[in-house]
Amino acid sequence: MIYDAIVIGGGPAGLMAAGRAGEQGARVLMLEKNHQLGVKLLATGHGRCNFTNRLADKKELMAVYSKNFKFLFSSFNKFGVEETIKFFAQFGVAAKEEDRGRVFPKSDRASDIRQALIRYLKQGGVEVKLDAEVKKIEAAGGKITKVILTGGREFSAKNFIISTGGASYPETGSTGDGYGWLLSLGHKIMEPRPALTPITVKEKNVKDLEGLSLKEIGLSLYQNNKKVINQTGEIIFTADGLSGPAIINLSGRIGALLKAPVAVKIDFKPEVESAEFEKKLQNDFHKAPGKMFKNYLAGLVPPKLAPVIIELSGVSGQKPVGDITKVERRSLVRALKEFTLEVKNLKGFAKAMITVGGVEVKEVDPRAMRSRLYENLYLAGEILDLDGPTGGYNLQICWSTGYAAGESVSF
Repeated sequence: MIYDAIVIGGGPAGLMAAGRAGEQGARVLMLEKNHQLGVKLLATGHGRCNFTNRLADKKELMAVYSKNFKFLFSSFNKFGVEETIKFFAQFGVAAKEEDRGRVFPKSDRASDIRQALIRYLKQGGVEVKLDAEVKKIEAAGGKITKVILTGGREFSAKNFIISTGGASYPETGSTGDGYGWLLSLGHKIMEPRPALTPITVKEKNVKDLEGLSLKEIGLSLYQNNKKVINQTGEIIFTADGLSGPAIINLSGRIGALLKAPVAVKIDFKPEVESAEFEKKLQNDFHKAPGKMFKNYLAGLVPPKLAPVIIELSGVSGQKPVGDITKVERRSLVRALKEFTLEVKNLKGFAKAMITVGGVEVKEVDPRAMRSRLYENLYLAGEILDLDGPTGGYNLQICWSTGYAAGESVSF
């Protein structure tokens, strides 16, 4: 049997693409190498599935999608945030909005998103083959002709959609297979790198801060003593480094810089400038000169952070604050507003939420997601060189590009 379309990869982009093609009447075969569909979806948002973001398709804000954000205009215009929310509502998944525009199922169950997409496939008559690992894709005369599975089975179709994702979370099946196939077909692959991942640092004192979570903390990246970028957000200290939304969103930038040393400077008091903060400390010390420094710190920073600040500042915890010198005071300001850690590396693909890099988008028609090299090949989702911050932005790429690819197949 020759199908109208074969979709390789049963993740979010593939599920949307297959469902949309089937909805239009195409005979669709989905090939998924895992034992079940949508494995990665179940892990998103800590099992809650932050499936889109209210801000994701606002053109004035889309620069958050790295350098290739303009590529997304067409697909987001066709199937954007509101269309995504309405789509899942049709399958009984009510949405709720939380902070920073993040949208979740009202049930807080990622499985509801997955089940909605599986129902979409069934409605469109999509045939699904699980445990179907593609070994090779063959082409001739400017067209893809067939796929060959591990074990030797072959399948042919008029159209092919590759939506195998990147190389992040390899235990979910995202092992970067698609890059090799597309490279052999002549497509250019921008170097895949882990992104939206924790980082490790060289300093050992972070171990003492393990588990400490702080909101509205200032972060700056430095290289060669020059500030590269700064932002404010939530961080979490780990046994060997940093995690949390603010760090995770910077990890792609850090990875790109790591050919040379990179430092992260943490400002625990970003709401106040250093000179003003020093003046506040001086006034506080003058009001209660007999108070021990460690007791003063207890009212200024979380208990876990206080011993580390004492060590970095060089001020004895037993010292009365009235006896703290100007030099010591300024050392304290630096410890609290320029807490510096040297990046060792990223946690890697095993801990990364997404992959940065992938198929060069100049080789893909953004309106149809069709390859410019093969007239019957379509690409969707994380396989493309597209990425955004944490918060539902990357799943919206999958929904929009998947929908566009599925709608565009000819049969």
